[in-house]
Amino acid sequence: MTDVKGSLIKNKRIFITGGTGFFGKSLMHHCISFLENDIVVLASDTDNFRKKYSPLFNGKRIEFIQGDVRDFKFPEANFDYIIHAAATSGKIIPDDEMRSVVIDGTKHVLNFALQNTNLVNFLFVSSGAVYGNQYQIPMHENLPCKPVTVYGKTKLEAEILCLHSGISCNIARCFAFIGEYLPLDAHFAIGNFIYNCLNDQTIVIKGDGTPIRTYLYSGDLAHWLWTILIHGKPGRVYNVGSNHEISIRILAETVRKISRTKNEIKILSPLSGTQPEHYKPNIVRVYQELGLEPKISLEEAIRLTLDYHRRLTY
Repeated sequence: MTDVKGSLIKNKRIFITGGTGFFGKSLMHHCISFLENDIVVLASDTDNFRKKYSPLFNGKRIEFIQGDVRDFKFPEANFDYIIHAAATSGKIIPDDEMRSVVIDGTKHVLNFALQNTNLVNFLFVSSGAVYGNQYQIPMHENLPCKPVTVYGKTKLEAEILCLHSGISCNIARCFAFIGEYLPLDAHFAIGNFIYNCLNDQTIVIKGDGTPIRTYLYSGDLAHWLWTILIHGKPGRVYNVGSNHEISIRILAETVRKISRTKNEIKILSPLSGTQPEHYKPNIVRVYQELGLEPKISLEEAIRLTLDYHRRLTY
């Protein structure tokens, strides 16, 4: 596995957007556990974040600044690395608002990046949604992108902005994940199933249960993103995700089994065609070039996520 603790990252200053989202929290958790860097984090609601997660991040080498990714005031400090992880994937918002956050936000962050004379590399956290519904599975990075959702289309447009910005950058096309900071009340099936089990509710499958997904643990996700940022080949696109397949129905049964509950599983009608039936990344490139592969099994990831939420007090 590629080392991210070496001289390339030592004493470097890092700027992260989307710091209070799933990606941001996972990146920060990994950083304070394994790295020693000064990090400045842009977040839209720092007060609420500090109240809920202060035991994790208070007293660490992390500074929070509040602002909208589309118009935040540029920090005066010069940064060596920038991770643009601000996203809207966990929220249901109007299409025009989504486009504004992704496109205008990316333009603003790129303008900030261009002012950093020390900048070594810029990482844009994109999505596997840029591929759309593909016939070739698993999906590799050289496939023509045919996004069918507004989210996928805007992420692809933002990728192009980054690659043509004139700065050194990498693209991480992220697929599906599980981990301690995944919101359980968003439109992520695995999070919903965990929530159902924790609250003794019927596990509802919003479809027929046949679509195939893969899930990478958040600890692996964070390590992969840091590695791509530091060691990725210039201008390279990398898929980020697991290659272990599981159907949504079997996923629900697995969550129920690991949670040691006996909740009923209710399967609804098939969904519309905007969601791919088979959503699996080809991760050969990230393995061959950076030595990255999933380390935590899905079963262990579910167990870790369940244990984390059982310890929480709301």
